[in-house]
Amino acid sequence: MIVVPVKEGDNIERALKKFKRKYEKTGIVKELRARQAFEKPSVANRKKMMRAVYVQKLKQVEE
Repeated sequence: MIVVPVKEGDNIERALKKFKRKYEKTGIVKELRARQAFEKPSVANRKKMMRAVYVQKLKQVEE
């Protein structure tokens, strides 16, 4: 359960924004979308490898 403490006089939009941020961090939506369609393990591994290569290239460019 996600709890967002709201102080008296706090803006409701700010509280809603905090809630959305916490909800995104939990990864519930991402997991739900992943479960909707089966993905073969070989395809999942390929995506994982491609992401690792991409991140590694980004880190090399930064240096």
